[in-house]
Amino acid sequence: MPEISSFYGIAITMNYKEHNPPHFHAAYQDYEVSVEIKTGIVKGKMPKRALKMIFEWLENNQEDLLNNWNLAQERKALEKITPLP
Repeated sequence: MPEISSFYGIAITMNYKEHNPPHFHAAYQDYEVSVEIKTGIVKGKMPKRALKMIFEWLENNQEDLLNNWNLAQERKALEKITPLP
């Protein structure tokens, strides 16, 4: 599962040939979530502070995430996405 970004201890990853809807995974300490790119729907558990940062990052990078999703479906190399400052 390639890491496409990381910030404040949160690792953002995306799997190749993954099931729809388009989503990414985020891990922080012992927590993991799956986040739908278009809707922000979350599956899993994450501390509120970390989840707030993930949503801010999602809002800033939705287009890049969808581009990476398309690359992943074609099993092509994923692009790194700028982390939160």
